[in-house]
Amino acid sequence: MAAKAPFDLERFFQALGDRTRLRLLNLMGDQEICVCYLVEILGAPQPKISRHLAYLRRAGVVAARREGKWMHYRVVMPPHRGAAQLLREALAMLKEEKAMQADRMRLKKACGAPAKLPALRGAPLPAPVAEEVCCPS
Repeated sequence: MAAKAPFDLERFFQALGDRTRLRLLNLMGDQEICVCYLVEILGAPQPKISRHLAYLRRAGVVAARREGKWMHYRVVMPPHRGAAQLLREALAMLKEEKAMQADRMRLKKACGAPAKLPALRGAPLPAPVAEEVCCPS
């Protein structure tokens, strides 16, 4: 069995240094969300969103789960105690920014009427995450 790679602090900070990735984290917040909603709300091509989500996964701040044809993403706390604290603070700051609030409002509207958006027909609604995942170090 291969040893788990150590937490990469530089990659963590780089993950938080991109506006699109911050918008994705903001939309996920404390819920699990299907990638189709992220594509719809951000108005970006699916491959671009997937690349950013893969970067966030490699940085250890999101986890993915497949359910049939749907991919769901959620924020997870990194295993580094300081990085987890920084991520919590960053998420709180995002909630206060007007542009990020606008993204969340678009998500709320989309969740209220997904049938009106062809790309979201049949997509599962975002669901609250039951518990925070964090491995202190």
